[in-house]
Amino acid sequence: MLKPSKGIRTFLVIWLGQLSSMIGSGLIGFALAVWIFEQTGQATPFALTALFSSLPRILLSPVAGALTDRWNRRKIMLIADSLSGVITLVTAFLLFSGQMQVWMVYVISFTGAIFAAFQQPAYTASIVMLVPKDQLTRANSMVQMGQAIETILTPIMAGALFVTVGMIGIIIIDVVTYLFALTTLILVHIPQPEKEIVPEGAKVSIFNDISFGWQYLQDRRGLLGLLLYFAAVNFFLSLSGVMVGPLVLSFSSAASMGAAQSVMGVGMLAGSLVMSIWGGPRDKKISAIIGFIFLASIGFIVGGLRPTMGFISAGSFILTFFIPFASGPSSALFAEKVAPEVQGRVFATRSMLAQSMMPLAYLSSGVLADYVFNPWLVEGGWLADTIVGALIGVGPGRGIGLMIICSGLVLLLVSGVAYANPRIRNIETEIPDAVPNQVERIEKVKELQTAG
Repeated sequence: MLKPSKGIRTFLVIWLGQLSSMIGSGLIGFALAVWIFEQTGQATPFALTALFSSLPRILLSPVAGALTDRWNRRKIMLIADSLSGVITLVTAFLLFSGQMQVWMVYVISFTGAIFAAFQQPAYTASIVMLVPKDQLTRANSMVQMGQAIETILTPIMAGALFVTVGMIGIIIIDVVTYLFALTTLILVHIPQPEKEIVPEGAKVSIFNDISFGWQYLQDRRGLLGLLLYFAAVNFFLSLSGVMVGPLVLSFSSAASMGAAQSVMGVGMLAGSLVMSIWGGPRDKKISAIIGFIFLASIGFIVGGLRPTMGFISAGSFILTFFIPFASGPSSALFAEKVAPEVQGRVFATRSMLAQSMMPLAYLSSGVLADYVFNPWLVEGGWLADTIVGALIGVGPGRGIGLMIICSGLVLLLVSGVAYANPRIRNIETEIPDAVPNQVERIEKVKELQTAG
């Protein structure tokens, strides 16, 4: 197969292709957002679009993971990217023919998310086949960095492109990025893991494959506990993260909200860059994961303290800067502890569990802000004349600030509870590495085959 150095080069080629595809998707998403606002003038369609974009990723993850372990992962990525390109062409036709309607945007978002649900597990499960074990944290940090780059560049590029090349130019760029991503996949070779040995007479079905991911994690209670911790973290990150915009708008302008979002992207990019250069911890990954989430949580507390761009920007940067320091070692840990031939199924279950609480967070955040926290910190509110009101202030948006602070405090508590759990804390010693040196072992097999 591939030598580690060549494997890393192959990973970089794929990473560049997927990054270009992500940027293209972000541009067309921006274009559709502008179109929706022009048609409706309402915010609700944005929330519905986000919901339709997230549900398939959560619901289809187990099926996608099962197929990832059964089929060629490179071909899955090729098919998913190709079908996403078709969706872009359909979108272009509907826009320029004047037939686009709001409900069609929901269908487009939902369909595109279906393809992404299959592409993502195939992509993540391929990393361990290309990158040496000691470089897994760095590689996964680069994936995180790509997401940060897309977050920063997309709004800036889209705004400039609308002025210079218009909607048709953006769609052409999106098509070009998909073609580039497809070309990178066509030109590279991704080694496949050894096929899982199935006992004679055992039934093989998609349903059994889906349940396998759950059983695999249940047999490794530490990994399951870690995922439940991630589910709680994602819930509070989503619950209060989505409220940063309304918090800024409660005392400032839309331009300031955009600046706050840019700071979040810059923080994630900076953290990802540092992690990519450092490579992450070689051992004691659990301490790093929980410790850096603990530090990230402080960002919520800082951001909610005062209604100023200084506090919010500092809090946003702290929050997003430390997230890559936790997500990189987390991905590397799972890559080490889960056998390559079953990573598609287990990683899909991992993704579904970790993200399972996010839709609930999005649905409840606005209700909690409008009907619980904000009324507490207006003049005459329940907490207005208490030490809480004296510390963080009273008035518009202060309830959202309190809500964000509470999320940070709960995350600190949850992180402490997670670390106190011996099953989670001792994952690295209690659960053996699945295949210690998978890439090197594949290379040795290839050398023997060549010599023969």
